[in-house]
Amino acid sequence: MAQPRPELFDHVSPGSERNLADTLRGERAGAVLLLVGTVVALVWANSPWRDAYAEIAGTVVGPASLHLDLSIAAWATDGLLAIFFFVVGLELKREIVDGELRRPSTAIVPILAAVGGMAVPAAFYVLVVTLRDGPLHGWAIPVATDIAFAVAVLGIAGRRLPTALRAFLLTLAVVDDLLGIVVIAIFYAQGLALGWLLAALATVAAFGVVVRRTTSPWLLLPLGVAAWTFMHASGVHATIAGVLLGFTAPALARRGEEESVAERLEHRWRPISAGVAVPIFALFAAGVMLSPEALAGTVADPAAQGVALGLVVGKPLGIVLATFLLVKLTRATLDPSVRWADVVAVGVVAGIGFTVSLLIGELSFEDGSPHTEHVKAAILIASVTAAVLGALLLRWRTRRHARHLAERRRGVAADGQG
Repeated sequence: MAQPRPELFDHVSPGSERNLADTLRGERAGAVLLLVGTVVALVWANSPWRDAYAEIAGTVVGPASLHLDLSIAAWATDGLLAIFFFVVGLELKREIVDGELRRPSTAIVPILAAVGGMAVPAAFYVLVVTLRDGPLHGWAIPVATDIAFAVAVLGIAGRRLPTALRAFLLTLAVVDDLLGIVVIAIFYAQGLALGWLLAALATVAAFGVVVRRTTSPWLLLPLGVAAWTFMHASGVHATIAGVLLGFTAPALARRGEEESVAERLEHRWRPISAGVAVPIFALFAAGVMLSPEALAGTVADPAAQGVALGLVVGKPLGIVLATFLLVKLTRATLDPSVRWADVVAVGVVAGIGFTVSLLIGELSFEDGSPHTEHVKAAILIASVTAAVLGALLLRWRTRRHARHLAERRRGVAADGQG
């Protein structure tokens, strides 16, 4: 007897449903604060007090003996953003152990969609800068999706979309973050110091042993800070320590417990990540000049063109193309409640590449490079464009789904009366 064809976006596991609910609760408020930090940065950097902004961002603090004499902007990028990546690591661990990524049949969909959503934007960037003789080493900037903004847009404009489709966007963004982390770790390591790296990994292992016995911050926080310090000294970007620490936390509840260690830590640290770390990062990363001359330079810069095109066009094209090929080349089908227009809408929302894109943008070019400011402006403009277009498409799809549901209910009522 022939087996039924598997359906994409069919249903959501209980673990993924909890992950989705947790993320939706935390990231909406976080996205508002992230937006506030961005607006403050843009207004400040384009005001008469712009010199004060640059002076504060460039103020160096920290012990030089430990190679931690960093500017405040660098502390926001390397230090505070490690908290964000720690929460991402916890989220990834839960999704892999108790969510959609634990089942190959459902994990393959967001994984391939994320790969397509990274490969095509990178290809767009490479094509543009090759034709315009621009810098190739910014190819990774448009590959990222910002979970906070994407989930916030989905929560506002797509509340009545099928739950499985909402979980698809979240899982896709999580996989996207994981692959982005791999890109940062591999391609943006500078002068690798093996001894410091081994010390960082040993400290992460010690954190993993301790976190299985207690979640006391008095024990975990010093270990986390030590792991971050050693990772920073190793030449690997220090935020990778946050991801590795998050991966060590058990993601399944033990006997007699209502929630896992990973859930407890995520509930504890997500407000700090979304409410403090990421907004402060945005405050020092998004302060770019938006004068007519600066915008003209952005428009003419092939790196900025490649980033904007990759996020707005490459992201949705890659996600839809990868999902389409999966349907055509395998026995999988779309769930009856999901239409291809829904996948397109989700793909457009995934073009919001704010936080990780800004981080990769800072890592891609040398200090003082004009490409850095141009790329930041392109990320902001492209992310806003993707957010607006995605919200409009999600609202349209929400209305279509609501109309279809009303028609079905009327049909059921008519059948009942007949």
